[in-house]
Amino acid sequence: MLSRLATSTLSRLALTVPRTPLSRSLISLSVRTSSTLPPSSHRNLSSASAAPHYHDFPEPIGFEVVSPRPVESSNAFPSILITGDEELIAKGSFAEAQKAFIDPDPQAVSSLSEGMEAANVGIVAHFYMDVELQSVLQAVPNQKRVKISDSLVMGDAAVSMCRDGASAICVLGVDFMSESVKAIMTKNGYGHIPVYRADERKIGCSLAESAENLSYGAWLTKASQEKDTNPLHVIYINTSLETKALSTNIVPTVTCTSSNVLQTMLQSSLQIPELSIWYGPDTCMGYNLQTMFEKVLKHWSDEEIKQKLHQEHDRKSIQKLLNNLHVYPSGNCVVHHMFGKECVETVQSQYPDAFVSAHLEVPGEMFEIAMEASLDDKGVVGSTSDILNFITKKVEEAAVEIQKTGQQVGGEKKNLQFILGTEAGMVTSIVSNVKRVLASNPAAKDFVTCEIIFPVASDAVMVDSESEFGISPGVSGGEGCSTAGGCATCPFMKMNELDKVVDICQAIADGKSESLTGLHPPKRLEGKFINGRPAVEVGVDSILHMRHLMSEGKFSEDLVKEVVERSAANAN
Repeated sequence: MLSRLATSTLSRLALTVPRTPLSRSLISLSVRTSSTLPPSSHRNLSSASAAPHYHDFPEPIGFEVVSPRPVESSNAFPSILITGDEELIAKGSFAEAQKAFIDPDPQAVSSLSEGMEAANVGIVAHFYMDVELQSVLQAVPNQKRVKISDSLVMGDAAVSMCRDGASAICVLGVDFMSESVKAIMTKNGYGHIPVYRADERKIGCSLAESAENLSYGAWLTKASQEKDTNPLHVIYINTSLETKALSTNIVPTVTCTSSNVLQTMLQSSLQIPELSIWYGPDTCMGYNLQTMFEKVLKHWSDEEIKQKLHQEHDRKSIQKLLNNLHVYPSGNCVVHHMFGKECVETVQSQYPDAFVSAHLEVPGEMFEIAMEASLDDKGVVGSTSDILNFITKKVEEAAVEIQKTGQQVGGEKKNLQFILGTEAGMVTSIVSNVKRVLASNPAAKDFVTCEIIFPVASDAVMVDSESEFGISPGVSGGEGCSTAGGCATCPFMKMNELDKVVDICQAIADGKSESLTGLHPPKRLEGKFINGRPAVEVGVDSILHMRHLMSEGKFSEDLVKEVVERSAANAN
C-alpha cells in the first residue's frame, strides 16, 4: 500500500510525458549499479501485493530526455517557509508534497499509538523517513518508545527501549541499520527481543552495496600488503555487517559515522605509529575529508589546529595524515550524488546570502561551498545531526537577539535561508525544532522566519505508471530522482510505510508474530565462522572499536596492537 504522501503526490502532481518521437540521446537512471532505483522507487503502482524481490528487477532502461514543465520559478529551488505563527508556506510543488504531511493526521497518530501500546513495541527510525511517517512518529504520546535519529544513535535507543521493557523493536531504515541494531542489542544482552523491518523485500542501499563488489575486497587486499605503513581500514557505518566482518578479516577495521569520522582519523593517527588510513566505501566523503585537511593546511597555523581541530595535532602531523589517507574510488549514495555542479551554480547565483549545509557524503562541488561558508559560520558540513543542530542554533540566535532588543531593526522580518544539502526527509525534524525555538521566544515570532531550500536538480523525474515511458520529468514530487543520477529523497528509505508499521504492531498484539518472520533483519552471517569465531562477532568488532573511541576519547590498546602486529605479519 502506498503512503498517503506518495498517493497524494502521484494523484495531484503527476505529469504526462509528451508523446514525441524519441531522440537519439539515451540516458540511464543508474548511478553506479542496478540498485539505484529499487522497487520502492517504482512504488509498485498497480498493486501492493505480490511484491517482487529486489534482485528480480532488470537493469534500468534508457529513455529520452524530455524537457520538464517549468517549475513555479524558473531559477529558484522549491522551499518551505516556517513563520512565527507556525504557518508553513510551500514554494514549488516538490515542497508542497513535503508540506502536505508535516502536520500529522490525528487518526493515524491514534492508530499507531494504540498499536504500539498493545504490542509493547519500540520504534527507532532514521531521519530520512518520509514526512508523513516522521510527523506521525513525532506526535505519538509515549516518546520513550520512539526515536528518530541518525544511524549511530538507533542502536543505543533500541537498547534503552529494551531496558524500559519493550517486547519488540521496529527499525525503520535500510537493512544494514536493522542488522546493526540487532547486533548491538545482542551485545547488550537483548538478543532475545525480536527486531522487525517494515518490508519483506530487501531494503537496499546504493552506498552499502558499493562495498560488496569484488573491487572493494581487492582494494582492501592491497591495503593489507602495505610494507612501509601500518594499515587501518576506516569503514563507514552505512555498510552491512557482512562487509564489516569480511573487511576485518583482511585488514584491521574500525567503523565510523559522519559525526565521528574526523575524530577517528585524527585519534588513530596519533596512537598508531606509521599509520595509513584506508577509508571506504563513500568516495565523496573520503575526497571531502582530503579537501578539508588541505584547507586546514592552507588556512590554519599550528596554534589554530590545536584550538579548532585537535590539541595534539599540528601542521606537520596533519600533512602526514593526508599523505597516508587512501580513499576507495567507486562508492556513492544515490541521494547525496544529486548535489553536484548544477545545484551549486544555482545556490551561488540565486541564494548568495543563504546558509549552506552539506552532508559529508555530497559531491565535492557542494561540499566546497559549504566548507567555505562554514569558515565564516555561514554554513556547516557534517552529519544529519550536525545539520539539524546548526539550523536550530542559527534560528535560536536570531530569535534570542530580537527577544533582547524587542524587535528587528527597521521592523522588517529576518528570513533565514538554509540550503538543505542532504535528504529532504530531514525537513520534518527541522520544522519541529524551528517551531519550538520560535514558540520559546514569542517576541521574535513576528520578525523571524526560516526558509528550508531543497536543491532539487531541474532534470529530476518522478515515476508515473500512466506515462508511456514509466516516468515523468520535473521536480513535482515522488522521490525527485535525477536523470543525472541522484534523488532528492531516498527511494530505499521510502520502502518504510506507515500502514506497514501499524500492521506489524497489530500482528504482534494479536499473537501472530510468526507471520512476521520475513521482516527480521538479514541473517547472512548466521551459522558462519571466521577463523573459528562467529562471523557476527567479527562484524561487530569494528563497531565496538568505534564505541570505545566515543566513550574513552581514544582507541583501545588492543586495536593498536592488532594493527601493528598484523602489519608486521603480512610484511613477512
